Amino acid sequence: MRIAYLTAGAAGMYCGSCMHDNTLARAMIARGADCLLVPTYTPIRTDEKDISDDVVFFGGINIFLEQKLPLWGRLPHRLTAWLDRPGLLRLATRKTGSTSPHLLGALTVSMLQGMQGRQRTEVDRLCRWLQTHAAPDAIVLSNFLIGGCVTELKRRLGVPIVVTLQGDDIFLDFLPAKYRAMAIDRMRALAADVDGFIVNSRFYGEKMAAMLGLPAEKMHVIPLGIDTTGFLSDAAESPQDSIADPASPLRIGYLARIDPAKGLHRLVDAMIELERTRQPSDRAIHLDVAGWLGEQHHAFAADQWARLEAAGMAGRYTYHGSPDHDGKLDFLRRLDLFCVPTQYEEPKGLYALEAMATRLPVILPAHGVFPELAGENSAVHLVPPGDAAALAEAIRTLASDAASREKLADRGYRAVVGERTVDRMADQVLQLLNDLADGGKPVDHSAARR
Repeated sequence: MRIAYLTAGAAGMYCGSCMHDNTLARAMIARGADCLLVPTYTPIRTDEKDISDDVVFFGGINIFLEQKLPLWGRLPHRLTAWLDRPGLLRLATRKTGSTSPHLLGALTVSMLQGMQGRQRTEVDRLCRWLQTHAAPDAIVLSNFLIGGCVTELKRRLGVPIVVTLQGDDIFLDFLPAKYRAMAIDRMRALAADVDGFIVNSRFYGEKMAAMLGLPAEKMHVIPLGIDTTGFLSDAAESPQDSIADPASPLRIGYLARIDPAKGLHRLVDAMIELERTRQPSDRAIHLDVAGWLGEQHHAFAADQWARLEAAGMAGRYTYHGSPDHDGKLDFLRRLDLFCVPTQYEEPKGLYALEAMATRLPVILPAHGVFPELAGENSAVHLVPPGDAAALAEAIRTLASDAASREKLADRGYRAVVGERTVDRMADQVLQLLNDLADGGKPVDHSAARR
């Protein structure tokens, strides 16, 4: 099977979605599929080997100019192609987080209008390239926000089209109400030309089906899986240093984008509460933070460091920057606990799976995909969302109980190895695509969650 997998780049940021798209595409290739990973907006940035094609469609600069200058789209592509160069796209889009919601709203709606939008020449270029250079048997889109092209793709190529839903609602909620409503209307209309939707959790499938009016038969729950290589080798064989040495500070880690939505401030709230109520017998705790920090969130991060210092915790927190793959593994292996207390309802939880694969005990808010990650065996310790006192108490309890940490870490580790590998996910995605290409009734992949 030849698959065209359209992924959305996120400029210079390590983006969990495009990193996982890269991992999944690589796993499908290993299973014999001819999978082309095709970037849109910008080149992707991944902490593993990048297997994406060197072409970029819907390049961020050109679609912006087409939106602002309607005549720009009539120029021959040979005159505008230089604006899609990877280095230039990374440089020009490094501050995308500060883009006006109003402008993003108009651009999003126009993109979803496909051949009727201002980016129609980009849709035509993508269709022609797929016809002449790729000739796929199936097309996968990494999100529905780039789905304005599906009607034209269906008309010209006539192959199954599958869309992964993984955070589309979060972007839509950022838009002004008028544009959010218009975008949802367009997505509802486009859904008729989509053969199937992949979601990584029951929660998100139900949420997006309700938002977009999607029929149940088009929804396929395929749990997120990760490449466990490297995470398990050393961590599975030896306990964390501080478990062996209770006198050392317990290290709790956060590895995600530095962004209020990811809830770093909630973890800081809990750390301050722990310090305020600390007893002489309580174990010292050190906060380790890593993740991409965009310019638009520098003030937010600085405020968190200032709050910790004002609470008397200077020297008991460390920001490690945005690590590459090896740096990520090293960071996780130095921790004793892991927590990303998101504000929003997380649809995937990639970072949680990586921590679980490193055999770390994980604390997460009881919303979004996280209860499904915990499962019946309580592979994750869940706390009420937004409750700093409950989070602090969970940290305090686990900090003082090495046996409980070991049991929680072991349950999480076994859950990932048994149910959440990228190989298993690749098998399920390929089965779905083959079923759709053969015209048969797709297997109910939601059975994997039961």
